[in-house]
Amino acid sequence: MAIAEITVIPIGTGSTSLSSYVAGMHRALEGVEGITFELTSMGTIIEGPLPRILAAAQVLHEAPFANGAQRVSTSLKIDDRRDKAASSRQKLESVERKLKEE
Repeated sequence: MAIAEITVIPIGTGSTSLSSYVAGMHRALEGVEGITFELTSMGTIIEGPLPRILAAAQVLHEAPFANGAQRVSTSLKIDDRRDKAASSRQKLESVERKLKEE
């Protein structure tokens, strides 16, 4: 299973507030099957098979256009570990364990 972090930024919206676009993207992402996701203050974490993550990225990228944006900038980072099962939570727990060891 892969883990991705995606940030989608509508450009030229006429306002500095983007929360309505973020809410629209969140609603659009709820319709993507085969993934789990977590909204953060700076982007969204998506977990699932790589093809489903890429489908989710496309849905997220298109959502601001559906809400009136004329330009969208999207950044996507993917961590695709295939030697063992991984999750966002597992990655955090690994770091927390190491911090306790020190």
